[in-house]
Amino acid sequence: MTAPLADTAPWRPVLPPAVLLRHDPVRGAELLVLPERVVVLHGSAGSVLRLCDGVREVAAIVAELAARHPGAPVAGEVPAFLDRLRAQGLLR
Repeated sequence: MTAPLADTAPWRPVLPPAVLLRHDPVRGAELLVLPERVVVLHGSAGSVLRLCDGVREVAAIVAELAARHPGAPVAGEVPAFLDRLRAQGLLR
């Protein structure tokens, strides 16, 4: 039996249509704006999510961030961060 495509295809994270990534100049923070709540992002979370365009695979996102921030632990932290957001329904 063959596994479903979703189980074997590389994940290309993207925000669901109902979730918007916005910069709040008052707070100086990136926000995820949902229909009935707002999530304030900390640190570099916004820059990570701006790379989640549904085209880049997680490995490409990690590679790009590693190039931008040499020495940062992006290979271990970014996939775990993206998985947490997917579990919360903030990425698909």
